[in-house]
Amino acid sequence: MNAVEYGINKGEDEPAAEIQTRPGDLDQLRPLPRISIHAFCETEGMYGLMEKLAQDRRMAKVSFRINQGSIQAAANMFSSTPTPNLILLETAAAPRDIMGELAPLAEVCDPTTKVVIIGRHNDIPLYRDLIRNGVSEYMVAPVSLGDVIAAISSIFVDPEAEPLGRSIAFIGAKGGVGSSTIAHNVAWGISSLFAQEVILADLDLAYGTANIDFDQDPAQGIAEAVFSPERLDEVFLDRLLTKCSEHLSLLAAPSLLDRAYDFDRMAFQPVLEVLQRAAPISVLDVPHAWNEWTRSLLADVDEVVICAAPDLANLRNAKNMFDQLRKLRPNDKGPHLILNQVGLPKRPEILPNDFCEPLEIQPTAIIPFDTQLFGAAANSGRMIGEMDGKSPVAEIMSQIAHIVTGRATVKKAKKSGLGGILGKLGKK
Repeated sequence: MNAVEYGINKGEDEPAAEIQTRPGDLDQLRPLPRISIHAFCETEGMYGLMEKLAQDRRMAKVSFRINQGSIQAAANMFSSTPTPNLILLETAAAPRDIMGELAPLAEVCDPTTKVVIIGRHNDIPLYRDLIRNGVSEYMVAPVSLGDVIAAISSIFVDPEAEPLGRSIAFIGAKGGVGSSTIAHNVAWGISSLFAQEVILADLDLAYGTANIDFDQDPAQGIAEAVFSPERLDEVFLDRLLTKCSEHLSLLAAPSLLDRAYDFDRMAFQPVLEVLQRAAPISVLDVPHAWNEWTRSLLADVDEVVICAAPDLANLRNAKNMFDQLRKLRPNDKGPHLILNQVGLPKRPEILPNDFCEPLEIQPTAIIPFDTQLFGAAANSGRMIGEMDGKSPVAEIMSQIAHIVTGRATVKKAKKSGLGGILGKLGKK
């Protein structure tokens, strides 16, 4: 922050809309780099917004501290401590007073520290004066979470940098519900439908089936990436990938039991970061487990897809997963739900509407049970779309590919009564 000059140069009256910020589209905002931020809030509302900001997954690498206080409180604090990369200031001061209040802070700020001010007055001359004197951004309250993240991104994210790809994680609410099969078919569908580069990463190192489903037997894959994070970059990743089709590459699991696959919380974070730099779309086949690394991974990806079969155990597990993921990802839209194996002969089932109502969502897709089609595809190492591209299941896979990549939205389904489902859940 440069030294702040005293006084405000009055300019001509201009439309206030010029300096109003639009609510940021959180889905399009990328994770922030490893920076330090101190926020100073004068109101409870802003303090609450900063608390929500601290919980956002895009802030995972940020060292963030929230303080109650004014610009003067910031100046007092930093008179004896180093300033962070960014200072966020809320102020209710009148335009004629803001420059004067900033002067003591300017005297103690490191030259590389950026400052963002959230004020009450939509004043073009003030905005110009602040920018001219070293303030990085002036925002007019009320502001949204997206506004704040977008403002920080505009300062610290290089606009010339290559855009990061989107990551889509598939996980089953229960073992054996076909989550991996759906993940593989959707990855293939995205790559073939949109002619877009896709990397499918099989994260079930012990029992992964992606190599079988694509009839591949690679010598290297995800294990080398996870166990050698110091070597992991785009060049090393490229050596580990197996080409499955023109636009689809596979990061296969070893599917061996020669070691225990125990990982710490951040073990897959370097893999996720390299995948996002290497391809526009990364599809992650996550094993049915709930531990530190799966929890962390599901909190960090762009989209989560939960696959479930229509029975009570799946409903209970899916409800628990939805509840936890909404807490882990409070500022993101909820996970997608795919109901699979619907219509299995002689099996009592929960109706789709009854299954979805306690989850408070509409299903992204309902996939009917078709043992012959799925079995033939699995045994031949081919995808559903390759076996029978005109089948109803192939069409559903195509629809899922459109939805998880943001090219379509989920249609609203009819609701029905819960019957005794919630009562049964309460007894579990």
